[in-house]
Amino acid sequence: MHDLPLKTPVFFEALGSSAHWLMLCLCLVLVGSVVGLHYEALERLNNWLPRLRLPARLRVLVLIYGLMAVHTLEIWIFGMALYGVTLFPDLGRVTGADGLVLLDAVYLSTVTYTTVGYGDLRPEGPLRLLLGMESLSGFLLVTWSASFTYLEMQRNWRVT
Repeated sequence: MHDLPLKTPVFFEALGSSAHWLMLCLCLVLVGSVVGLHYEALERLNNWLPRLRLPARLRVLVLIYGLMAVHTLEIWIFGMALYGVTLFPDLGRVTGADGLVLLDAVYLSTVTYTTVGYGDLRPEGPLRLLLGMESLSGFLLVTWSASFTYLEMQRNWRVT
């Protein structure tokens, strides 16, 4: 039988960490914000697109640009939060960047949200929870947009 170190104390240490609880609360606020934003954007697009006096196929193009704008805004929301969090060292840091600037944070947010994850910038500490939740949120919101686009294309994209 191997003597493996028991990781349970680390788990309980994290539960007692105010930095981890603060990060969890921030994650709940951010995820709630971007999901609400996405829901409202899809609702508006769903109501607005049929009223456009454009050929049906051009409405699909407007939809794609609208979705790109919403996803970009969601990435920036996470990116600005990430940047703000890194100003407090107890909440974590990002390795791979000499002095993280806002655009580095937005870049990391982009590769996390889209689940590309190049790996050149890496979170450490409680900050990892934020980026994990961003990845899950981004994956779900992108697939939600893809489903919505499919339905809109069925309605507007007639093959002749």
